[in-house]
Amino acid sequence: MAKTDFKSMTEYLATLPEETRATLERVRSTIRKAVPDAEEAISYQIPAFKLEGSAVIYFAGWKQHYSVYPATKKVVSTFKAELSGYELSKGTIRFPLSAPVPTKLIAGIAKLRAQETLMLLAERKAKRSKVSKKASVVGKKRKAKKKTKAG
Repeated sequence: MAKTDFKSMTEYLATLPEETRATLERVRSTIRKAVPDAEEAISYQIPAFKLEGSAVIYFAGWKQHYSVYPATKKVVSTFKAELSGYELSKGTIRFPLSAPVPTKLIAGIAKLRAQETLMLLAERKAKRSKVSKKASVVGKKRKAKKKTKAG
């Protein structure tokens, strides 16, 4: 896989060997069904699905396995039993290319990651709203002080 300036998920998948591509098309389809509102994207030069501009889940193909990212603490704890047969490290779940795609597990991970992402976005929005309201109140107080000094 020499090319590294992919513009689309389809372009990325086209560079993979046929068997790997077929497996990753299944992963892609599984995530698409699990998170139908997500947009396909390329981020860090690998396929990603995004909600409201924020990455929900990534995947990538390698010689002997494919990986799904990120394996957050919540993902790992929620799917602990199902993930026991797979290699986990530093936010990565590795699935062997030689085994069937665990579509139910990947769909569950994608749905959980979508929930995590939307919660994080809502928290950020609420925080920004508080900061902007606070700035507005401070601004009004400053204007009121200026008026009393001038008057």
